[in-house]
Amino acid sequence: MSRIVECVPNFSEGRDASVTGAIAAAISSVPGVKLLDREMDASHHRSVFTMVGDPDQVVEAAFQAARLASERIDLTKHKGEHPRMGAVDVIPFIPIRGLTMEDCVELAKRLGRRVGEELGIPVFLYEAAATHPGRQNLAEVRRGEFEGLRDAIGRDPDRRPDFGPERIHPTAGAVAIGARMPLVAYNINLGTKDLKIAQTIARAARGGTGGLTHVKALGFVLEDRGIVQVSMNLVDVTKSPMQRVFALVREEAERYGVPVIGSEIVGLVPEDALLDVAEHALRLERFDRDQVLERRLASDAAGGREGLDAFLGSLASAEPTPGGGSASALAGAVSASLAAMVAGLTIGKKKYAAVADEMRDVRARAESLRKRLTELVEEDGRAFKEMMAASKMLGVEDSFREAKIQAATRRGCEVPIEVIANAAEAAGLAAVVAEKGNVHAASDAGVSALLAEAAARGAWLNVKINAPGLTDAAVRETLLVRAREGVETTAARAREAMRIVEGRLSGS
Repeated sequence: MSRIVECVPNFSEGRDASVTGAIAAAISSVPGVKLLDREMDASHHRSVFTMVGDPDQVVEAAFQAARLASERIDLTKHKGEHPRMGAVDVIPFIPIRGLTMEDCVELAKRLGRRVGEELGIPVFLYEAAATHPGRQNLAEVRRGEFEGLRDAIGRDPDRRPDFGPERIHPTAGAVAIGARMPLVAYNINLGTKDLKIAQTIARAARGGTGGLTHVKALGFVLEDRGIVQVSMNLVDVTKSPMQRVFALVREEAERYGVPVIGSEIVGLVPEDALLDVAEHALRLERFDRDQVLERRLASDAAGGREGLDAFLGSLASAEPTPGGGSASALAGAVSASLAAMVAGLTIGKKKYAAVADEMRDVRARAESLRKRLTELVEEDGRAFKEMMAASKMLGVEDSFREAKIQAATRRGCEVPIEVIANAAEAAGLAAVVAEKGNVHAASDAGVSALLAEAAARGAWLNVKINAPGLTDAAVRETLLVRAREGVETTAARAREAMRIVEGRLSGS
C-alpha cells in the first residue's frame, strides 16, 4: 500500500463492551482498513481506537464509526473523568506513508463535511486543520464540554462550527476532527486520592503552563482504584521523551510525599520512543539500535547490502526511476544516519557527560529522519510514475485526465519539498553534533552537513522541473517558495556546521 494514513478516534464510552465492540466491527468491515488497537478506560469513560489503511477507506471507516457512536452513545447520561463534547469526541488523521500533513487536512475536511451534513453533528476542525488560530488547541475547542457547548453554539459567534448545524446534537454532542503528527498517550498513576496534587503536577508538566513544551496534561481521579492520575499527550516524543516526562512527574510528586505507583501507554507507541527510555535508564554506551534482534531480522529481510546493490543497479539503468529525486532522498537519509552515529559516539563518554541527554535527543530525531527519508526514496519514484500514468490516460474525459495530471504533478512537487524539509533538519542536527559531539567524529559531522545540503539542492531541481506543469499559479508559487526557503535554510545550517568542523579539525 503506497499511501497509508493513521486515524485515532476517541469515543465517550469506556464501560459497555457491546458498544465498543460494535464500533470495532464497523471499522473492521471497511475493506482496506486495519484496526490495530483499541483501549477502554472505565474511569475516564472513554475508548481509543487506532486504525490504518488507504486514506479513502479510513475516512469511510471513521464515518461509519461516528454514525454508530451517534446512535449508541447518549452524552446526557455520560459521566467520566475525561473531558468530552461528543459521542465520538475527536478524530485525528496522521500521515504515515505517502501523505503530507496537507493531505490529512483535506481528509479531515472531507469527513467533517460528511459528518455535519449526514449525521447532523456540529464539527470543529482542530490542530493542523484548524480554520481559526484559537482552534489549534483541542482543549480550547472542547472548552465547556458537551454542556457548555450546548449553550454556546448558535449564540456565541466564536463557537460557530466549521460544518454541520449551529446547534448541538441532543445526544451525540459535537466532534473535533483534525490532522496532527503522531503522539503518545502516556499516563502516570500516583499513590494518593488527592486530586489537587495530580492537577498541580499536571500544571507543572504541560507546556502551556510552563512545563515541557510538547506535553499536554490533566489530573484525574481513578475512582475504581482509589488513586489519582496525571494523564498526558506527548505530542512530539522526540523533543519531550517519555523518560524526561516521567522524571519530572516523579520529582514533583516527591515534593508532596506522594509515590509514583505506575505508568501506562494508551494505544500504540513508536519503537524508538521505548528504545530512548531503555538507553536512558540503562545508560547504554555505544549502543546501536540495529543490535535489537527484531530490527536486524527486518533489515536482513529487506535485503541488507544486496538491497543497496540492487538500488544502485536500478539507479544506473536506463529506466527513469529511481532517479535524481530518489538519490536526493537517499543522500538525506545518509546525512541523518551520520548525525545519529556522531551522537552515539558521544553518549557514554565522560568528557561529554554534560551533553549526553542532548545527544540522545539528537540521535532519536536523526533516527526518525533516516526512516522518513528512506521511505521518500521510494515515494519519489512512485510520484514520477503517477505523473507519467496520468499523462498517458486514454478513453477518459479531458477534464478528468487534466485533474489527474494536476494532482500527480503537485505530488511530484510535494515529495521533494518534504525531502528538503527533512534535509534542513538533518543539517541542523549536523551542526549540533559538529559543535558538541565527539571531536574524533567531527569529520563525520561535516560529511553529514554536506550530504544534507546535496539532498536539499537535488530535491530543489525536481521541484523546479515539475512545478511549471501546475496550472494554478498561486499553488505553483507557494510550492516554489516553500522549496526555495527550505534549500536556503539547509545551506545556511550546512555552512555553519562546516565552519564548526573546520575549526575543530584545525584545533585537533
